[in-house]
Amino acid sequence: MSNNMTQAEMEQWFDQRLEQRLSEMDAAKTPSMTIIATKGTLDWAYPPFILASTAGALGWDVSIFFTFYGLQLLKKDLDLQISPLGNPAMPMKMPMGPQWLQKTNISMPNAVMSLVPGFEKMATTLMQKTMANKGVAGIQELRSLCVEADVKLVACQMTVDLFGMDRSEFIDDVQDWIGAASFLPTAQHANVNLFI
Repeated sequence: MSNNMTQAEMEQWFDQRLEQRLSEMDAAKTPSMTIIATKGTLDWAYPPFILASTAGALGWDVSIFFTFYGLQLLKKDLDLQISPLGNPAMPMKMPMGPQWLQKTNISMPNAVMSLVPGFEKMATTLMQKTMANKGVAGIQELRSLCVEADVKLVACQMTVDLFGMDRSEFIDDVQDWIGAASFLPTAQHANVNLFI
C-alpha cells in the first residue's frame, strides 16, 4: 500500500484485503453440525445417524443431542420398532415376492393397521428386510460409524431423570450427559442445525 493512495484507492485496498482474509478464515474453518434427535423408532433412527456419520466422515465436527424418545437410540439393547399407523407417507412395499408385488405401494387404512394384532411387528420386519435387501446398514452399524467418525453422542440428562432411566442402560460411547442449556451454545455456533 502506497502513501500516495487516494481515499477511494485505500478503501478499495482494504475491501480487497478484508475479502481475502475472510475467505482464508472460511477455508480454514472446520464445518460443524448439530442434530437434536427426538424420536426413537426404527424409521426415525436412520436420519440422524446417516447425516452424522456422513458429515463426520467428511471431517465435520458433529454433535447429536438425544432427548425424549431419541434416547432409545443410545441404549445398549436396541429393540426399535416402526409404526405405520398415522404415517400416510410411509410406503408399504413388499421386500419379497414377485417383482410386480415388490413395485406396488400397498396402502393400508389406519383402521386396519390399528385392529390387526401384530401389525407393527410385521411392518418392522418388512422394513428391516427392505433395508437388508437394499444394502442399507443397520442402526447399530450406523451408530458405530458415528463413533468411529468422532461424532459426539450427547444424552439429555433431564430426560434420563424424567423417565427414570439409568446410565448403565446406555452404550459407553455417550460422551456427555447434559441439559438443553448446556447443548444450545454448541448449536448456536454450528454451521448446520437439524431437529429430527
